Amino acid sequence: MKNNLVIAIAREFGSGGREIGQLVAKKLDIPFYDKGIITQAAKESGIDERIFENVEDIANNSLIYSLSMGIYNPGRFAHLPNYSINDEVYRVQTEIIRKVAGEGDCVIVGRCADYLLNENPRCVRVFVHADIDIRLKRAIEVYGLPKDTGENFIRKKDRRRASYYQYYTDNKWGDYENYHLILDSGAVGIENASEVILAYAKGMPQQEE
Repeated sequence: MKNNLVIAIAREFGSGGREIGQLVAKKLDIPFYDKGIITQAAKESGIDERIFENVEDIANNSLIYSLSMGIYNPGRFAHLPNYSINDEVYRVQTEIIRKVAGEGDCVIVGRCADYLLNENPRCVRVFVHADIDIRLKRAIEVYGLPKDTGENFIRKKDRRRASYYQYYTDNKWGDYENYHLILDSGAVGIENASEVILAYAKGMPQQEE
């Protein structure tokens, strides 16, 4: 199987990880995937696209239920009696992520891509974070979050992403051991963060002919 260059970016909400990923993809002239994965997965599975969009919230609730029932069993869902629509969504997304990664060089944001592609020696795993004040300012300006409730929304979103990641990978979201690069976008900025990723990617093993 070809090991294409893949930049897999996980990010805190409001940290600019998506924008960084778009910038990297533009500079490398390669495809960028985030919501596109959702749309493609929904079309191929027949599952309502809204379920894919809310998958982090759904998985978070599933985790609580699984822990309370003592049936938490990451990575081995299909044969379990409690296999759910949430697990089917994850399975479909996994297939799509591995498919697009196998088709050519690309940038993928979120959806546990760093974990799903960790056997690819040319996959650059990145985690983007920033101080809460910087993320709140960005969330207000970019997403229109209300100032008085924005911080609570951001922290809740991060908790759900962390739970989703741990539920399906059994790893800790944001743990430095899971990534090649951990970037503080508030300190280095969007442009510089993209350049750091590009510089690191140049040192990855070359594609075997």
